[in-house]
Amino acid sequence: MSQKDQEAGPGVPSGGAGDAARDLADVGAVELITTVSVHLLSAAALRCGLAEDGEDHVDLDEARTIINALAGLVTAAAPDIGDTHARALRDGLRSVQLAFREASAFPDRPGDGPGEKYTGAVT
Repeated sequence: MSQKDQEAGPGVPSGGAGDAARDLADVGAVELITTVSVHLLSAAALRCGLAEDGEDHVDLDEARTIINALAGLVTAAAPDIGDTHARALRDGLRSVQLAFREASAFPDRPGDGPGEKYTGAVT
């Protein structure tokens, strides 16, 4: 039994929540925000049908929720993460907002689409 396993205690596998918390503590805020944003972008793109087998995963209700969350995160974090990171995230956000509009049978009016209350109208 390793020292790490002994410290964790019996029945608690190493690599558990304590390790995850320590690893997370080593990640800077900018990296954390951009990583979460990229995951949200990927999920939104998938739900908008942009994946290779896109039709199997289209769910515009889910996409709207994800895009709203992403837009709020990017808008709120932009002053703190810097222009370089924020610009890339805004470009990705705009892409999924446009993909959502294109995938919608009845597109929202400009300014009413997902995330547009945070970003303004996307055209």
